[in-house]
Amino acid sequence: MYSRAYGVIEALAPLHVGASAGEESGNLNLIFRDQFTQTGIVPGSSIRGRLRAEMRQAGEQDEQEWYGRGTDAGRTDGMSESAVKFEYASLIWLPVFCPGQPIVWVSCPRLLARYQRIAGMQGELPRPYTGSKDLQGIDGKDVLFFNLGFLTLKRKEDLSAWFPERRARPAVVVEDSDMAVIHDMALYRQSRVKLHDEVKVVDGGAFFNVEALPEETLLVFPVAIKPTTNGKTWQPFSDGMSAEIYLGGLESIGFGHCRVTIYGV
Repeated sequence: MYSRAYGVIEALAPLHVGASAGEESGNLNLIFRDQFTQTGIVPGSSIRGRLRAEMRQAGEQDEQEWYGRGTDAGRTDGMSESAVKFEYASLIWLPVFCPGQPIVWVSCPRLLARYQRIAGMQGELPRPYTGSKDLQGIDGKDVLFFNLGFLTLKRKEDLSAWFPERRARPAVVVEDSDMAVIHDMALYRQSRVKLHDEVKVVDGGAFFNVEALPEETLLVFPVAIKPTTNGKTWQPFSDGMSAEIYLGGLESIGFGHCRVTIYGV
């Protein structure tokens, strides 16, 4: 029987996990998306690889024990099963620019339901168009303005229990069908070029656009841990269950700085 744990990712800088510039030069480098909500995800393989690299610094033996042994030059007899399994990380809350706020964290019932299942939370999900109590509307009315139009709040509740740190933030829950449009509006996008080595002009066709989840995005991922015979406890980071690490690509130019916290171990 596997024991259950989960991790929370807080983006401290724009987070890009998707195609690299080398693969998609000249095009928009998209992030990976959930197939139903069309919102950004971090694949389990990316999380696993990053945490494996963190543990590698603590000793080769622990790394192979928890994450398994790979193959050497085509041989498969040395492979072993990983004792810790990861699924993809989905959004909990996405920060969106909103005039007059200036940031409103947005989510939808489908994303909050996954967070509830992973974290083992109780309680009824907030209904669509529920705003947090501290959310200020326009001209004293319960109306928000996003770039795509006005959004009317139908009710207000204390939503702090739906944030991992249990801290109240300006937030609103929208319909599942609205989430993809708001998500695309909120993404961090940047056009980039590679300059010539000798003069400040674009080097050939080295032009591309990149998108990323914005800073202060919150994501959650489940972890399954296989019991060990020696009674050891999985410790993903050298200093405990929380650390600041880099995830995804483009980290050398300011992307991917995240705080990852593991709960339930």
